[in-house]
Amino acid sequence: MKTTIQFLLLLLISASAGAQTLEKDNEKLIKELISDSFDDIFSNLDPEKLSDYYTEDFLLLENGEVWNNEIIISYMEKAQGQRQPQRINSFNFIEIKIQDKMAWVAYHNNARFMMGEKLAGEMNWLESATAILTEDGWKLQMLHSTLIEEEHD
Repeated sequence: MKTTIQFLLLLLISASAGAQTLEKDNEKLIKELISDSFDDIFSNLDPEKLSDYYTEDFLLLENGEVWNNEIIISYMEKAQGQRQPQRINSFNFIEIKIQDKMAWVAYHNNARFMMGEKLAGEMNWLESATAILTEDGWKLQMLHSTLIEEEHD
C-alpha cells in the first residue's frame, strides 16, 4: 500500500511538472509567433508568409480600422513599390494566457525605422492578440493594435 501511494504521488508530481513545461513551451511559441509574424509580414513584407502566421479568418483591428488578410496583402504590395526604411521590431510581453487550444497575449510593440545607420522614426503600440493551436501549430486569429502617441511637452 505504501509503495502504491508513493507511486501515485510521484506520478502526480511528474504530471504537474510536465504540464508546467508544456505551458512554458507554448508561451515561448506564442512569443515567437508574434515576433516572427511582425518580422516576416510588416518588416520583410513577405505575403507568402501570411498563411504561416494567420488563420484564414484573421482580423487586425488597427486604430479603428478592420483589416483582413486581403487588405494586409494589398498594404504589403503597395509598400513593396516604395522605398521603405528597415523596420526593427521589439516586444515587451505583459501577459500570456493559454487554455487548451486557445491563447491570448498582451504586449507592447516597438518599431524602429532605420534608413541606413540613421533612425528615421519610431512607433509604439499596445497590442493584444488571440491565437489558436492548429494542425500546423499556433496561428494568430485576431490582433488588436492601439497606437501610443508620443507625449509632447
